Amino acid sequence: MPRLLMNLRNVPEDEAEEVEGLMADHEIVHYRTPPGPFGITAGGIWLRNEADYSRARALLDDYQAARLERSRAELAQARQEGRAETWWSLARRQPVKTLVYLLLAVFILMVLFAPVLQLGRSG
Repeated sequence: MPRLLMNLRNVPEDEAEEVEGLMADHEIVHYRTPPGPFGITAGGIWLRNEADYSRARALLDDYQAARLERSRAELAQARQEGRAETWWSLARRQPVKTLVYLLLAVFILMVLFAPVLQLGRSG
């Protein structure tokens, strides 16, 4: 009976392809389901044989730990070189969009806190 190895919600395409390659390299029979048309299901990587699950899970855990370390090292390198994306760099690159988001956030906070402020005035 098939068993879900990995849900693909918020998984980058390169990671999904690398996991599929890892399973193929270790001769674990798998298949990939696409996401649903309305975003209800995210798709996944499934194992055809449930007996392969423990071996596949161990391989996936090792892969994800290595990917995490690689990503952290790349981020540290980008920060050291000044290439890392920060809030300020985003605001400088897209000032209008940043301003619109800030104004929207202030508006939402005003709407949320207006009833509380009105209660304080009526007393």
